[in-house]
Amino acid sequence: MPGPLVDTFGRVVRKLRLSVTDRCNFRCAYCMPMQVSWIPRAEVLSYEEMTRISRIAVTLGVQKIRITGGEPTARKDIPHLVAQLKDLPGLQGLSMTTNGYFLHELARPLREAGLRSLTVSLDTMDADRFHQLCRREALPQVLAGIEAAERAGFAPIKINTVVMRGVNEDEVGEFVRRSREGRWQVRFIEFMPLDGDHQWSRDKVVTADEMLAAARAIGPIEPLPGQDPSDPARVWRFTDGKGDFGIIASVTKPFCQSCDRIRVTADGKIRNCLFSTEEYDLKGPLRSGASDADLEAVLRDAVMRKKAGHLISLPGFQQPERAMYAIGG
Repeated sequence: MPGPLVDTFGRVVRKLRLSVTDRCNFRCAYCMPMQVSWIPRAEVLSYEEMTRISRIAVTLGVQKIRITGGEPTARKDIPHLVAQLKDLPGLQGLSMTTNGYFLHELARPLREAGLRSLTVSLDTMDADRFHQLCRREALPQVLAGIEAAERAGFAPIKINTVVMRGVNEDEVGEFVRRSREGRWQVRFIEFMPLDGDHQWSRDKVVTADEMLAAARAIGPIEPLPGQDPSDPARVWRFTDGKGDFGIIASVTKPFCQSCDRIRVTADGKIRNCLFSTEEYDLKGPLRSGASDADLEAVLRDAVMRKKAGHLISLPGFQQPERAMYAIGG
């Protein structure tokens, strides 16, 4: 079937979030429960299977792939997957989201394998608070990993910061200042209902407007002109040209109408949205001898079933059974 992946609302899929594992060495409260049941290793796609799916997706118009987890650098030999993906004809961007813990060892091998963009999840600069949030004492290792990534040539480093009321909203200003210094590009994220223990509530959400107010206390800001409406972050810059930051307002200002991404989980399921309650199986056909045309048909059918939006703000919203770590960011 010719043509790109298009849903019934006319949205064209150009980005793939590829989860390589559900395993992680952290236990972040907004992502994972205290007690975790991992996907059995035999059910996790091999690198060759992931590369095949990605190749087919790229032939159908996917331009950018982001490698996610769990924690992707916790999977053995992850630079090998990067090397396989970077050579896909037509692929325009290959990036990764990581907690940064293993970057002191892996930043340079990832760069040499072909990774060109790196996002590190970091929600606090306070060691005690880091332990509270991530349930690990690892802030020095993460900061060392960011420095190793900078030395390896990743610049600027993007930082994802989930902001939660009563937890770390008082650090928004400090993260904005670091963005203003130019070494980091911080992307603040509204707290979303994807936590493993299902403790999310709307009153814990620090809104995009509140974050903007904190940024304006530092200096005058304006929206960055010419932004792609399909990008999840709305980017703001200081009017004197020194630094910018972004806000991903999935709860209060969703961008569903321009969404151009799909997700493939580590166990080979297609998800049209982080908040989907439906998944579509790729692994079964893949391991049963399906042709590329058969897998293309599965992808097209899944995309055609994509809904208009995630409905977080409407009655009847159902939090997905899978938490963030098992979906892929």
